[in-house]
Amino acid sequence: MKDILINTVADTQNSLYSDVKSRQWIASLGLDFNTTAAGTQLHRTRRNGPLSVQKAFYPEGKDCAHIYLLHPPAGIVSGDELHVDINLEESAHTLITTPGANRFYRSRDDENIGISKQVQVTTLNIEAQAKCENFPQETIVYSGADGFNTVDVHLTDTSVYLGWDITCMGLPRSEQLFSQGQYTQLNRVYVDDMLQYHDRIAITSDNQILHHISGLAGYSVFGTFLVYAPQALAQSTRKLLIEEMRTLIENSQAKKYISITDIDSLLVIRYIGHQAEHCKKLFQLLWQLIRPLTVNKKAAKPRVWHT
Repeated sequence: MKDILINTVADTQNSLYSDVKSRQWIASLGLDFNTTAAGTQLHRTRRNGPLSVQKAFYPEGKDCAHIYLLHPPAGIVSGDELHVDINLEESAHTLITTPGANRFYRSRDDENIGISKQVQVTTLNIEAQAKCENFPQETIVYSGADGFNTVDVHLTDTSVYLGWDITCMGLPRSEQLFSQGQYTQLNRVYVDDMLQYHDRIAITSDNQILHHISGLAGYSVFGTFLVYAPQALAQSTRKLLIEEMRTLIENSQAKKYISITDIDSLLVIRYIGHQAEHCKKLFQLLWQLIRPLTVNKKAAKPRVWHT
């Protein structure tokens, strides 16, 4: 009888563990790009779960593949873990975006029915002479979320990377402020396997990062636009570009929202404000200045941005 009881308890525990595990959704998408006589090609796709792409688009010609990352659920809930790995072989060029905003929804309160953590990890490997433009739409973090969003970029000293992320804490216009939960955004840039840039913001309902003057100072939207193109942007060219960008920012009456820093050939453009659309508009204006100098092409907005 005792052995039967022990086995019954163990079976119950295993069943509960299986139920908890079943409430996790681990998805992954791997995209490999190379260059052939036909231009930049998406030559390999690996996927598990709902993450996907339809095909590569070529609105600018064969040299630059436009890719739309698709996640039909359109948001991340407790137990979700999304991994996106993008690899560009030598001389490939791709522009990556999403058709809509990403969302970290309110997380579970009861871990007996599943873990609360929501995770997204994006890893970009950009080989010599390759160019990657990574422009996802904004990420909306709902009050009560338990999110962790990481972007790791691996470069060589001849790679080109232009990429931004835009985060909205809560939905202030709907009077849904971020008042509970936690969210961490981690951005890292490696050049020839050496860490060159590490930026982490960890926001909780207790640490006052959202409201402290040395944090977000009450602003609900923050964004970072990274620009790395050391061969195209020598020091003198970067200096002139920064002057042009600051003039554009001043003419756009956006000095209070945007800052620009040059960190060892990596330009770090930061935004804090209250509107994701405002951030995207300013970043796109800056991209129009940056792109011709870094990838030798005029800015061509992806069609999905117009929908």
